[in-house]
Amino acid sequence: MTGVQRLRLGLLLSVVLIAALAIGAGLVRAAFYQASAAAPVNGGAGAVAGTTGQCAGQPARATRELRGMWLTTVYNLDFPSKPGLSEDKVKSEYEKWLDLAVAQNHNAIFVHVRPSGDAFWPSAYAPWSNWLTGRFDGKSPGWDPMAFMVSEAHARGLEFHAWFNPYRGTQPAPSGVGTDAAKLAPNHPLRLHPEWRVAYPKGKTGRFYFDPGIPEARKFVEDSMLEAVQKYDVDGVHFDDFFYPYPEGTNEDFPDAASFKKYGAGRSKSDWRRENVNVLVQEMHDRLQQTKPWVRFGISPFGIWRNKATDVKGSASNGLESYDTIYADTRKWVQSGWLDYIAPQLYWTIGFDKADYTTMLKWWTALTKGTNVQLYIGMADYRVGEKNDWSKPTMLSREMTLNRQLGAQGEIHFSATQVRDDKLGAVTRYRKAFYNSPALQPRLARLTAAAPATPQLTAVRRDATGKLIFTQSGVATTNWALYRTTGGPAGLVATGRAGAEIADRYPVANGTYCLSAVDRNGNESPLSPGLTAPVA
Repeated sequence: MTGVQRLRLGLLLSVVLIAALAIGAGLVRAAFYQASAAAPVNGGAGAVAGTTGQCAGQPARATRELRGMWLTTVYNLDFPSKPGLSEDKVKSEYEKWLDLAVAQNHNAIFVHVRPSGDAFWPSAYAPWSNWLTGRFDGKSPGWDPMAFMVSEAHARGLEFHAWFNPYRGTQPAPSGVGTDAAKLAPNHPLRLHPEWRVAYPKGKTGRFYFDPGIPEARKFVEDSMLEAVQKYDVDGVHFDDFFYPYPEGTNEDFPDAASFKKYGAGRSKSDWRRENVNVLVQEMHDRLQQTKPWVRFGISPFGIWRNKATDVKGSASNGLESYDTIYADTRKWVQSGWLDYIAPQLYWTIGFDKADYTTMLKWWTALTKGTNVQLYIGMADYRVGEKNDWSKPTMLSREMTLNRQLGAQGEIHFSATQVRDDKLGAVTRYRKAFYNSPALQPRLARLTAAAPATPQLTAVRRDATGKLIFTQSGVATTNWALYRTTGGPAGLVATGRAGAEIADRYPVANGTYCLSAVDRNGNESPLSPGLTAPVA
């Protein structure tokens, strides 16, 4: 290296160091981020000539859709099974949930890591969750569940979407501390900042909320969620339908008069509240793009924006309106491009008079059409076995048929316990019909990149159970996909994270296999040359 070259290198490193100190390592990483750093598909040392969309001369097909389930921690609805379990027991339970996801051919799991102002990771912004520790003192359980959960999901080829409730600070007593400030953990932000705290409703069902109308509180909530993004290799940030609280029982209004007086700026209270939520959604979008642009951001809102009787742009429904009741302007979020996906909770049956599933699905598909916002559907597995139409084991399958006919790009099932319990055989029915083979994630439209380089299958062996295990070279991306043909069209038989075992657990006779590399955005390489498996 010449003296001039050394000088240039030194200047470049100095610029990077100064930038890191000035704006943070996350922004520097985002500034230098490339969606796919793979080498060109053809040419260059060691390049493998692959074929786009073909395996061993046969067309190769893979379904692209998101398949996931919500793993709920609040009230220990799904996980952990009860508070205060040992580290080994929590890990064992979590692994069983992942095994269920794999058995269902899911490709993502949505884990409740901030159910109510708390955390399932060592956080500088929140106390440890009592749903994990069994205590309200905020003390550490002595291990890092988040690191384990992300790593184990990735080891099984599942995306890990961190599910946060932004504004909820507590849950009602006795499971939570309710509105008793004296019981808040010493490091709870609503104990340290009582001016951010709003209690609603009055009485036994009361909770503390972070006041969405106070800019400092909103920034703190964002920082607390982004901390998890910065510390862990999460694939997505996920909110559900909880923003301003749903009305509870009486006509009691959310008591935010003080912040409205200070920050309302002449707007109506409803418009001001909506704007507070809009700002949270937009700022999370923008800050995620700056921190880790490959992380997907999505929200699963209540299924009705507004009824057509209220607003001609609304749906032909007659139910609670999230725009007016919880101040969630979901339509604006889609049209503004602040989300990578939206997953409305369509927890109704086909033919339900107040909100017919087909009608609502058509409204959401029309809203997302022509945007870069993908449409997934929140599915009501928890309602199977209820009276009337939910007593039919076919209802979810009928709805999932409509999802595919009308262009939805995936489903998230509520919740993991109901997927496991398989009431009336409804889960078995829809798995057989729609999830019978693996699926790749939909491509992330906002991040474009050249296709990754083609990998190569270098060897295959059969173990004692009959499983075929492959070795490869050239997977330089996050994921891989394994295809199989027996002389006709090739189908996807397995997917996984780079470094994980590449295997066909259920091989068939005369199989020829091809491998592709898949980057974080869903871009897929051409398929490798075929490798024929040995005869059993």
